[in-house]
Amino acid sequence: MRSEKILIVEDEENLREAVRYSLSGEGYEVYVASDGEIALDQARKHLPDLVILDVMLPSLDGFEVCRILRKEFDMPIFLLTAKTEEIDKVVGLEIGADDYITKPFSMRELLARTRNALRRYSTTKHTGNTQDSETGLIDVGNLIIDASSRKVFLNGVEVSMKPREFTLLHFLASHRHRVFTRLQLLEDLWEHDYIGDIRTVDVHIRWIRKKIEDDPQKPTKIATIRGIGYRFDG
Repeated sequence: MRSEKILIVEDEENLREAVRYSLSGEGYEVYVASDGEIALDQARKHLPDLVILDVMLPSLDGFEVCRILRKEFDMPIFLLTAKTEEIDKVVGLEIGADDYITKPFSMRELLARTRNALRRYSTTKHTGNTQDSETGLIDVGNLIIDASSRKVFLNGVEVSMKPREFTLLHFLASHRHRVFTRLQLLEDLWEHDYIGDIRTVDVHIRWIRKKIEDDPQKPTKIATIRGIGYRFDG
C-alpha cells in the first residue's frame, strides 16, 4: 500500500521543517516548497493527495496558488495563515480551500485534520458518492439524487422536494466536502436580482435536513461550518 503524498508550501523554514518532520513521522510521503511557483511545479510533478498551503508566499500568494490547484487537481487543500479575520477565511473557502488553519497551531491538530481530510476524500473516491456523467445520478449512501428527473430518493423512497431545495441539495452534493459560504450559495443559486435576507439559505438547509437527515438536530449529510456556511458530507 502506497504512502499518501502531502505537499507543504511554506516560506518560513523552521515551520516548514517542523511540519515535514511531524507528517513524515506519521508515514506520509512529504514534499516541500518555499514559494508559489515551486509549489505548482511540485504539485504537477508529484500529484499530492493533500496540500498544506501558506497564504503569504513570495512570487504567487497562497490564494492564487489555491485557485490554480483547484482548477487542475482534486485534492484537499489547507490554507495556513497568521491572519484571523473572517473575511480571509471566506475568501479562501470561496476559491476552493477545504480547511483553514490559523497560526499558531498544534501539530496534533494539524495531524488530526490531515487524517480526517484524507479519509473523507478516499471515501468519496472509492465508496462515496458517484455521479454518472451521462445520467447525472448522484448515489451517496442511502441517498440518490437524480438530476434528469429532479427527484430525490432516501432508502429507495422518493422524497418530495421543492425546486429550490432540490437545486441547493444537488449543488452541494455535486461538490462533496467543499465548503460554501451563504453568500456564495445565494449568488450561485438564487436569481441575480434577489434582494432579501442571506439567512434564506439557512431556512432552505433546515427544510432539506428535515427531509433527508435521520436526526435534523444532529445532521450528518449537510454539515454547518460555523461562521462560514455549509458542506455536504453525505
